[in-house]
Amino acid sequence: MAKELAKQYDPKEVEDRIYKQWLDGKYFHAKREEGKPTFTIVIPPPNITGQLHMGHALDETLQDILIRFKRMQGYDTLWVPGTDHASIATEAKIVESMKKEGLTKQDVGRDGFLERAWAWKEKYGGRIIEQLKKLGSSCDWDRERFTLDEGCSRAVREVFEDLYNKGLIYRGERIINWCPHCKTSISDAEVEYEEQAGHFWHLRYPFKDGSGYLELATTRPETLLGDTAVAVNPNDERYKDIVGKTLILPIVHREIPVIADDYVEVDFGTGVVKITPAHDPNDFEVGLRHNLEVINVLTEDAKIVSDYPKYAGMDRYEARKAIVADLEAEGALVSIEDYSHNVGTCYRCGTTVEPRVSKQWFVKMKPLAEPAIAAVKDGETKFIPKRFEKVYFHWLENIRDWCISRQLWWGHRIPAWYCDDCGEITVSKDEVHCCSHCGSKNITQDPDTLDTWFSSALWPFSTLGWPEETEDFKHYYPTNTLVTGYDIIPFWVMRMMFSGLEQTGKVPFDTVLIHGLVRDSKGRKMSKSLGNGIDPLEIIDNYGADALRFSLATGNSPGNDMRYIDERVEASRNFANKIWNAARFILMNLESDKELPVNTDDIALEDKWILSKYNTLVAQVTDNLEKYELGLAVQKLYDFIWDVFCDWYIEICKSRLNGDDPKAADTCRSVLVSVFTGTLKLLHPFMPFITEEIWQSMPHSGESIMISSWPLYNEAYRFEDEEKQFEKIMAAIKAIRNRRAEMNVPPSKKAKVCIATPFKDTFLKGTAYICRLAYASAVEVGDSFDAAGAVRVVTDSAQIYMPMKELVDFEAELARLNKDLKKAEEDREFFEKKLNNQGFVSKAPAAVVEQQRTQLKKVLDKIEILKGSIKEIENMN
Repeated sequence: MAKELAKQYDPKEVEDRIYKQWLDGKYFHAKREEGKPTFTIVIPPPNITGQLHMGHALDETLQDILIRFKRMQGYDTLWVPGTDHASIATEAKIVESMKKEGLTKQDVGRDGFLERAWAWKEKYGGRIIEQLKKLGSSCDWDRERFTLDEGCSRAVREVFEDLYNKGLIYRGERIINWCPHCKTSISDAEVEYEEQAGHFWHLRYPFKDGSGYLELATTRPETLLGDTAVAVNPNDERYKDIVGKTLILPIVHREIPVIADDYVEVDFGTGVVKITPAHDPNDFEVGLRHNLEVINVLTEDAKIVSDYPKYAGMDRYEARKAIVADLEAEGALVSIEDYSHNVGTCYRCGTTVEPRVSKQWFVKMKPLAEPAIAAVKDGETKFIPKRFEKVYFHWLENIRDWCISRQLWWGHRIPAWYCDDCGEITVSKDEVHCCSHCGSKNITQDPDTLDTWFSSALWPFSTLGWPEETEDFKHYYPTNTLVTGYDIIPFWVMRMMFSGLEQTGKVPFDTVLIHGLVRDSKGRKMSKSLGNGIDPLEIIDNYGADALRFSLATGNSPGNDMRYIDERVEASRNFANKIWNAARFILMNLESDKELPVNTDDIALEDKWILSKYNTLVAQVTDNLEKYELGLAVQKLYDFIWDVFCDWYIEICKSRLNGDDPKAADTCRSVLVSVFTGTLKLLHPFMPFITEEIWQSMPHSGESIMISSWPLYNEAYRFEDEEKQFEKIMAAIKAIRNRRAEMNVPPSKKAKVCIATPFKDTFLKGTAYICRLAYASAVEVGDSFDAAGAVRVVTDSAQIYMPMKELVDFEAELARLNKDLKKAEEDREFFEKKLNNQGFVSKAPAAVVEQQRTQLKKVLDKIEILKGSIKEIENMN
């Protein structure tokens, strides 16, 4: 006998047990099988600070669908898991926890702080990995990596030294983005812009010779303290005679020159711009061109420096108020104008960033960007959807040098040492003990760490053992598909591309599958401030991982945001129950657990129909998955399983399974099992747990569904004519059932069915189905029938007649219709009376009045339908 399934599907009982079986069987482990095509995915490493959120759930579900699909197709698959050390986020967490103990980083020192950081990583770093397992992720956990592990760290040092020796990494004073809260530099990609309400303060700077003023406007009056020039456009006729003159800087009373530079827009404002090289990237470039002094007026935490005693120690916004008051008192403030503008904020903490001149380490980007642009233009790597190539090209074509140093302790320390005696820099992937230039042992390593994204950029090859020529690297690199959100194209995708090309000579992946964000049911981004975040673990606990995965795949199209809707997960849970009940029905009707081959020479019309539908499903789902159309694939599976297999084929099978013909019953069983187990395989990548549990209970060969063969299109199952024939019969059954439902005829009331059709042979084959599924007492098929006293329904291939007197008790039906009509007339009278009351119409809200008018229209329509039905029955009677 076949194995029994529990009466109800319980994900909690099934999922952990099944996952353990997969782990014990080593089914996720890649074996470097020669002769097989490879398919490799590297996971976008979640931060060790992270907890599983809906973005992770979507990202990991999509990757798992692809890896399970390819594994079943016979590929040598590898899905590399791992986590990111997340410099800024992790350091902030540890600093916050030390604060509760009354400690600072300086109190414990670098080594003490790193000890705490590693302890924190050991305690919390594996949390998100365990959460990914709850989702069903089939990663090769034996190959789990961490961006700060020894292998990844070695790769980082190797790349740093290589790029430094090529002149592509340099140290210099440049203007960078500075976060006053995180107290570190951040790259351009880590700056998020948001619209903020601000002001234009219109100021006037007097000429030293007393000949008048120059008027200009600024959005940041506090930076005036660092002004070292005022600029005009050299082609601006208004100001030709004043270039070279000297102005007196208000409140500071420092002398500054008027300079001419093409950067100034003639038609913006007055055409005059104050130049603050230390606090604006454009001003910094102007300062370089004109050899202007760089005066920094803000500390690391955005307070005014001690050089300006009156404002020293004031926060930048507090200082702004004080400076504006002093400008007004001095007569330098002309007016204040409201102005909305884009302001850069730190992507981690949301603090407004400060442009700041600082000595930092940079990667020279132009030479690295060009091959990365060419690789996508030449089709070596493609984006799905293609439109996201524009985002990629925009960033790389307009890229500035990448600031890679961070003023943090947690991360990859920069492998550069400064000689205290000769001042030279030694850069090396290995530990340095003496100066490479003068041999002195008085050397100090750079205290800064590298931007987290520097190590993430190497992830596709560092995780496979590079810079060593490991077997994994040779076998699985380049990888295949990168699955990621559109929000990290500039952070991560483009950096992996130029790093892969520069270090390995190959693109790191051939396809970038971009997905959107998971938003709430109202379309809003999920955030702590809105309190609208959804915890995937809670959803898994309530509905099961399969229901969550299926709902995330449903309606998903590459690159587009999707809404999380509770009802969708409930529908997915109901779908799982539908599959479970279908499995139970099949198992109850099996006589053994032996596999039952389908003999296509001796099968019924409905068997040919379901095999043909299933065959088409195999071809379409495979094609959809190959094209990354996961949302389309999952919808086709849902429609086939629910509508075609469960609601039609299983229902049709019942009479054969319970009939007197054992051969017909065996044929039915073989088709049921074959189609159902094949469909379970197609569904497995989307709903791995329930499909494994059911597959194990069905007649099968092999250890696990996840390492079974993916179904292939079978020419022997191609029954196009029979499929069309059966669908003509189905259309007739649907039409009859719909008409009976409209007339409230119960299934117990049988009626003769007469079918006028040119397809007599087809419908004669279908008489048994029509009797059973359309509640016919008898079926007659012919060229034409007398329509008098009959209910008629029409399909594409037939006109169907049912004697009204067999369907309806005329007296009872007339009584019911007249009762409904009386109630509808009362409703009409009620709404008309209300709407004829001028007091109500004039005082009630417009929406309420409109609602009443809508209700009246519905009632009037209902009255017409009821009158028509009464007339029809009276005529027939």
